[in-house]
Amino acid sequence: QVQLVESGGGSVQAGGSLRLSCAASEYTYWSYCMGWFRQAPGEEREGLVAIYRGGRSTYSSDSVKGRFIISQDSAKNTLYLQMNNLKPEDTAMYYCAADRSPCPVSLLEYEYWGQGTQVTVSS
Repeated sequence: QVQLVESGGGSVQAGGSLRLSCAASEYTYWSYCMGWFRQAPGEEREGLVAIYRGGRSTYSSDSVKGRFIISQDSAKNTLYLQMNNLKPEDTAMYYCAADRSPCPVSLLEYEYWGQGTQVTVSS
């Protein structure tokens, strides 16, 4: 059972940046597809970016391409999401997830989820 704990959320003005972290309870770098998702109130959970084996394959949705960057630190068992040029529409709860398989993995197939961290972007 992999436990995931997100941190780094907060409030920021439009155009600003935040870096989210997701600490895993075990080594996930080599064998897990790791992804970031978000969910705004009243909306469905949206897949944003995913990474496998430290970037040997990465995936990004069109809504965040060029603004959000996913990365991993294998020594710290930590996944990161660097979010730049934030917009009010990026306001949501952000989640990391892990699945013991190569990317891509559909949202419903991810086995492990964190509790989420809130990001609020004001105009």
